[in-house]
Amino acid sequence: MQKNIPNILTSLRIILIPILVSAFYIDSKVAHYIAAAIFIFASITDYFDGFLARTWGVQSNFGKVLDPIADKLLVAATLMMMVDRSIAPVLPTLVILCREILVSGMREYLAELKVSLPVSHLAKIKTAAQMIAIIILLLGEEATGIPYTNLIGKISIWIAAILTVITGYEYLRQGIKNFH
Repeated sequence: MQKNIPNILTSLRIILIPILVSAFYIDSKVAHYIAAAIFIFASITDYFDGFLARTWGVQSNFGKVLDPIADKLLVAATLMMMVDRSIAPVLPTLVILCREILVSGMREYLAELKVSLPVSHLAKIKTAAQMIAIIILLLGEEATGIPYTNLIGKISIWIAAILTVITGYEYLRQGIKNFH
């Protein structure tokens, strides 16, 4: 059972996406809190699935494939619904989504060549910045009652987008050395 916990956490993250989306589209403060809580919980599972798999030595091909997909689905779905409601700005959202697609495609190509493209420290900071920005935007001033929450969230998503460009460029620079 222990060896399945990381994969269960990864699968749970995907299962939570439609629940998050449903909660988001309910028009109430409580729904904002529920959507933010689901996103926070799902983000925490992202950390623990990898941590537990490494700690317990139960890394699997299933987890290696599904974990990044689950991460991207969670972030993409959340960003897209926030753009739909004009909560998140379009341009940084597009930058984030395009980078994720570019890096995923490049990693897939490089994997066929047996070339690893390890996650950089800055990319981990980028992911944390994205998660924080999304949480701030999910809650917003309406739910928190804190002035400038929406502005802080929009600035945060721009910061995440800038980090996204920097890390995307670094991955592209490293990966392109292996293109034939």
